[in-house]
Order: sequence, then structure tokens, then C-alpha cells
Amino acid sequence: MLVAGSTGLIGSALMTALQAAGHEAVGLSRARGRGLHWNPDQGELDPVAGFEAVVNLCGATIGGRFTDRRKALIRESRVKGTDLLARAMASASPLPQVLVNGSAVGYYGNRGDTELTEESPAGGGFLSEVCRAWEGATAPARDAGVRVVSVRTGLVLDGRGGVLPRVMLPVKLGVGGKIGDGRQWWSWISLEDEVRAIMHCLTTPGLEGPVNLCSPEPLPNRVFMKKLAKALHRPALVPAPAFVLRALLSTETANELLLSSQRVMPAKLATSGFVFRHPTLDEALAALL
Repeated sequence: MLVAGSTGLIGSALMTALQAAGHEAVGLSRARGRGLHWNPDQGELDPVAGFEAVVNLCGATIGGRFTDRRKALIRESRVKGTDLLARAMASASPLPQVLVNGSAVGYYGNRGDTELTEESPAGGGFLSEVCRAWEGATAPARDAGVRVVSVRTGLVLDGRGGVLPRVMLPVKLGVGGKIGDGRQWWSWISLEDEVRAIMHCLTTPGLEGPVNLCSPEPLPNRVFMKKLAKALHRPALVPAPAFVLRALLSTETANELLLSSQRVMPAKLATSGFVFRHPTLDEALAALL
């Protein structure tokens, strides 16, 4: 099994889980001598023939101000690598059986209170455009007969990295509270369930196309922050006003990263028999904290 993005938060946890389950997991690396070599910027990739499955989680972090340069990096780091992998898989003999490729709930854009499933159309905005291009770059593999799953992941919660430590810090200091008006829906998933869901997608032949990787309990931000504060035994009284966030980060960055609302349901996971270890935020925080 080949994993691109094997050193990131999700990728490193996935590698550990795959190896623990008895799979031979090999990472893709820009450094020669560390797994298979690739350099998407130069179009370089060692042959992928012989791998039954490929997981692609590569992409520059979306944190930080959305400058033109940063936006280009976010997009190209996802689309170039995916296109390179998909074309290599399409020409490999024997043909790999499955590609599980990264995507995000940002695909749906800012949708207010609307409940979203994999059947819902794409929204607008920069991150939605990136996700559409990211998923579209898998076409060569899909057209060649590879089963392709695009995992639209929500906020991944883990105490050691990702979004949770960032939102925990102000809460621990007693100055955490809702972000903006707090009405925007946050769709989230624990890191453990994220890894388990990716493995479920790898081993469930009936799953293909977009699959939402998020818990069955999306929450308005104000509720999310209250539950987090309760778990940390801190108050959640100091909001972060939207106008302040827009002034600090830029309007587009604040709107896309913090104020956008996606009420996403894991419909395909539910119908395919996946069982969450942490279906509620209370359960996830109890396990993580």
C-alpha cells in the first residue's frame, strides 16, 4: 500500500494503523532513500506498479492568510501531486485497485444551516474551487478503471496537532468563546475515526466517489466552543468578533477558514456499515483530553 503525505498528522497515524493491521505500507517522499521517491513539481515519481492501493493525503496546510502566493501553493500542492499519481496509476500494470484521495468539506462552501450529504452540489469560494480541482485530478485513474474515493474530511481533532490545540489555547487561558456569531456549523471527526474511515474506504468495494469523513454530530461553533470549555473546566465567555478576525486575517481568509458554515453528514459511511468510535463531541473530547 502506497501513502502520499505519510508524515502529516493523518498520514503518520494511518501508516501506524496500516502496519498494525498487517499491511505493508510504503510512504512517498521527496527525499531519495525514504520509501518511494517523488517530486510533483518536477513531475518525478518512481513506478507504482505492484501496489494494490494508494492513499493520497498530500497538500500544503491551509492555515494562514490567503495571499495570492499562498493560494497558489495550496491549490498546486494538491492538484499537481494528485494528477501525477493518477496518471502513474492509470499506466501501471497490473492496475492498482483503489485510490483514496484527499478532499475536504470545504467543497460545499458556506451553506448556512443546510444539511449536506455527498449528493449536495459544490458551493462557492476559494476552498470549494480547490476541492473541485483536487477531486477532478483523479480522473485518469478513474477512467482507467481504478476505484476512486474522494474523502471529504471535516476538522480533524487530535490533542497533538491540527485544529484542536489552536482552539484549546485561548480556552485554557480563559479567553475562549464563540467565533463570530457562533452560528456557523463545524463538521469534525476524531483522528482515530478519520484513520478508521480511510481504512474502511480502502477495504469496502462498494464505496466510490465522494465520501464525507466527519462525525454524525456537526455542531454550531458556539456549541462546539462551550463543550470544549466544559471539557477543559474553563469559561467560554469571550467571543472573537468577525470584524476583528477579518481585520487580522483578511476578509477572505476569515470567511473561508473560521466563519464558513458546513453542516455535513456522513451519509455514505452510515449506509456502508461504518461505526464511529467517537460519534459525539463529548465522547471525542473525553478520549482526547
